[in-house]
Amino acid sequence: MAVNQRVFQQQRLWQLDADTVHHATAHLADRERPHDPQLVVGIQRGGWHVATAVAALLDVPAVPILARHNDTDTVGLPATGRVRIDATTDPPALAPGRVLIVDDICGSGATLRTVSALLSGLWKPALLRTAVLCRNAGAAYEPDSWIWDVADWVCFPWEPDPGRPTEPLALPVGVNRR
Repeated sequence: MAVNQRVFQQQRLWQLDADTVHHATAHLADRERPHDPQLVVGIQRGGWHVATAVAALLDVPAVPILARHNDTDTVGLPATGRVRIDATTDPPALAPGRVLIVDDICGSGATLRTVSALLSGLWKPALLRTAVLCRNAGAAYEPDSWIWDVADWVCFPWEPDPGRPTEPLALPVGVNRR
């Protein structure tokens, strides 16, 4: 399988603040509500923040899964296509029928693809959907729901200050969907 390349136009460094993320998670929850997820799986680290907010709005439990694509949060780091999943992540006691996997960004799509395949094999859910805040323009993988298409690096409120000027992403006006 070829590695999808994230696109970085090098024109800006996007910044999401907590209020904008709050609005975006509400849009994602509204979009996913008709699919009636029974469990939200949050990809740690960044996706866990989004997943817990979406799960709370949907009034369903959330569980984390630790999956790493990059070794660091260095701005502009190229995609490797290799995803490591922490084997100590505890699955829920009962495999749910409808699962929503949530992450902060779909860069190349490798993390969502790998976690989706793992959970499909382990749980065999009746429905497995994916949702993210941002989708990089270079990602061949298309989540079921996402807010922003981006072609530059995004800094999230739970990450360290990048130490250089950023531009805010606008408040969401809707949800993109597959």
